This record gives sequence, C-alpha cells and structure tokens, in this order.
Amino acid sequence: MVKKDKSEYIIQAVSHALDLLEQFHDDVDELGVTELSKRLKLHKNNVFRLLATLESRGYIEQNKATENYRLGLKALELGQTFIKQMGLLRQAKPILEDIVEDCNETSYVAIYKEHHTVYLDVVETSLTVRVVSRVGSRLPAYCTAAGKVHMAHMNEEELDDLLSNIKLIQHTPTTLSSPEALKAELAKVREQGYAFDDEELDAGVRCLAAPIRDYTRRIVGAISISGPSMRLDNDRVDKELVPLVLKAAADLSTRLGYPK
Repeated sequence: MVKKDKSEYIIQAVSHALDLLEQFHDDVDELGVTELSKRLKLHKNNVFRLLATLESRGYIEQNKATENYRLGLKALELGQTFIKQMGLLRQAKPILEDIVEDCNETSYVAIYKEHHTVYLDVVETSLTVRVVSRVGSRLPAYCTAAGKVHMAHMNEEELDDLLSNIKLIQHTPTTLSSPEALKAELAKVREQGYAFDDEELDAGVRCLAAPIRDYTRRIVGAISISGPSMRLDNDRVDKELVPLVLKAAADLSTRLGYPK
C-alpha cells in the first residue's frame, strides 16, 4: 500500500486559521480585518469567519476601543503549556531549592494569567513559622511581588486597560489601592529590576520577586522569596535577599536561553 503524502490531508480552513494566528508576533499586537485580508490574500468575509471562529474559542479577542483583533487568553495558555513542557519547571526546581538552602525562606516560581499571579512551583522552608502557598494558587497581581514584576513591563495601553478592568481592593493598610500609587511603584520596579510586596496582600507577610526571561527576551514568569515580616526586615531584604533573588532569576533566565 502506497502511503499518501501528508500534504494531501491538510484541511485548508485550518491552515488559513493558523496562518491568521501567525500574523500576531513581537512587532504586531493588533490587526484589523482589512490588514489581515491583505496579508493572507483572503476575502474579508473569509477573514471575518476565521476571526469569529477563533474568537468563540478564545484564541482571538477584539479590542472594543480600536475594533482590531489580538491574541486571546487561549493562545497564552498554549504558550504557557509549551513553556512548561520545554523545561521552565524542570529548570526552576533546583534554583528554588538553592534559594531555600541559602536563606531558609519559602521560594516560588510564578506566572501571570488573567490579572492574577499563579504559582507553578513552591519550595517551602522547614521553619515552623513560614508562608504557605499551594501550587496553582491564584492571587491578585497588583498586590503581589511576582504580579508587579509582570505589570511593570506592560506598555501604557496594556496597563491602563488592565487597571480599567480590575478593582484595586484595599486588602491591608499598605495595599496600593490607587492607580497613581501603583503606577509609581511599577516605575520603581522597572528601575531597580525587582518588585517588593510590603504586606500588601496579607498582613505580616513580605515578598520580593525578579523577572524570568527566555531566549526571546520576554518575561515568562518570576522567581520570588516570601516570609514573615519579622524575619524579612529592611536590612536583611536589602543586603541578603535582593541579591539572592536577582541572581536566581538571572541564572534561570540563562538556563532558558536568555543571552547574557
């Protein structure tokens, strides 16, 4: 029996849908129907049907302000799955363990998803008094160190869109609950290269985090260190933990192909 060439099994509509998705890359955040029609050499009606199908499944979403289209959260989820499969967690585990061995505080690797910080892995300290978080926990990004790392590197439009879609709840007296205060903090994060959560989500808990970048130079997550405020005093944070988390994030980024 003669095997058919795999190209004979290609479904043209699926191929067109994938071609459409591939139009969104580093330099292109949003595209309209007319531009997509030109790029794909397809009639606008066909492009609109493709967009409607992809939008219904969450792979494409429309910016209501511009009426253009951009990648949706489902595309992000696939990308995150790929990252995990390609070794983010495998590479992160020994680094998290080294952090705990060095400072005896709980360490995490986290990603940003749908306005939240999501913990992918946690290595806890053996100390009786410690911060406990489960893998898969979702916390508001604006009041966590890992979340602020990601938010700090959004462009102005993305950040304004985010802030217009979430409520900045005052969880503790130190929570940054105004857009102005949060934006000022995010500017500081960009300048110093790490983020700090000063009891902004839970009273008595402090946390710091630094960005993880991959070979594309994109931020794919954050490494963080968390502990009781009584142990994470300012002097220890500045002299011991900031250098530690920055080095850990740099080491993991290098393992993921980020150029030195």
